[in-house]
Amino acid sequence: MDLITSIIERAKANKQRIVLPESLEERTLTAADRSLADDIADIILIGNPDEIAKKAQELGLKHIEKATIIDPATSEKTPEYANLLYELRKNKGMTEEEAQKKVLDPLYFGCLIIKNGDADGQISGALSTTGETLRPALQIIKCAPGINCVSGAMLLITQAPQYGENGVIVMGDVAVTPMPDASQLAQIAVCTAQTARSVAGFAEPRVAMLSFSTKGSAKHEVIDKVVEATRLAKELAPDIKLDGELQADAALVPSVGQKKAPGSEIAGKANVLVVPNLEVGNICYKMVERLGNASALGPILQGIARPVNDLSRGCSVDDIYKMVAITACQAMDAK
Repeated sequence: MDLITSIIERAKANKQRIVLPESLEERTLTAADRSLADDIADIILIGNPDEIAKKAQELGLKHIEKATIIDPATSEKTPEYANLLYELRKNKGMTEEEAQKKVLDPLYFGCLIIKNGDADGQISGALSTTGETLRPALQIIKCAPGINCVSGAMLLITQAPQYGENGVIVMGDVAVTPMPDASQLAQIAVCTAQTARSVAGFAEPRVAMLSFSTKGSAKHEVIDKVVEATRLAKELAPDIKLDGELQADAALVPSVGQKKAPGSEIAGKANVLVVPNLEVGNICYKMVERLGNASALGPILQGIARPVNDLSRGCSVDDIYKMVAITACQAMDAK
C-alpha cells in the first residue's frame, strides 16, 4: 500500500470532523463532495446552505447533502462562539462588538468550532492567504503545549527505497519560520517527528538535525545553533530518537553515517530531516522533487494545538482531497 492510500485508509477508519470554510470555492466544494463520497471525513461547510446547494448543483456534485452546513449569520451557536472569541481576545483589546462582527468571518468561525470541541481540524487557503489562515488559528486555537513556533513539514515520496522509510522522508521546516533560533529549531524537530508519526505513519521517527558539519567536523556559529537545538529537542521530547549535527549524507547513507558518526543511532538511518532554516528547506525539497523525480506532499502545518492547514491558492481538487485525509490523521494524534 502506498503512502497516500495508507493516509486515506487511516482517515476512513477513524473519521474526523473537518471544517472547510471556503465553501463556495469550486475546487474546495468539489473536494468536499469527493471526501464525502469516499467517506474519509465528516465535512463541515461554513456558509449559506441555499448558496452552497446551488453551487453544488451547478458543479454536478452528488454528495454535498451529507455535509454539515453552518451559516454564521443564522446559527444558534453564533452568540456562544462570539462570547468565546471575546473571552479569548479581550485581554488583547477586543470588544464584545468586535467579536460579534469577527465571528461572522468563516475562517474565524471554523476555528471557534474547533476550539469549542465541535470539530477536529480546518483547511483553507484556496482563496485565503497564509496569514489569513494562520491568524485566527493562533488567536483562537493557539499553539500546542510547550510549542510557540508554527512550522511546515513536507512528505517527500522518493524512488529510492533504501533511504528514509522505504523511500519516504519527512522534512521540516519548509514553509513558515524563516530563521529559527535554537529553541524554535528544537520545537520544529519535535513537531516534525510527530507529523512523521501521525501522518506518514512512521512507527519510529528517526530525526537528523542537519548542518554542513557532522559531529564537530567544522566550526561556525550556525553549527552551534544546530548543536544547541539538538540538546533542547532531546530535553523537550526525550522519547524521540534524534541526533545532530549531521550532514545530509551522514544522516541518510549507512556507510557514510558509520564513517562520520560511529555510534550514532540516527546516522545512516534517518527518516526525518530537520533543516537549519526555511531557505535551506525550501531549496532542498524542490530540488529533490525536480531532480530526483520525487513527489512532495504538503506543506503540513504543525505546532498548532489542533490541525489547521494552509493550501496554495493554485491547489487542485486532488490537493485538497489529500489534505482532508492528512488533517484527519493529524487530528487523531492531537486528541
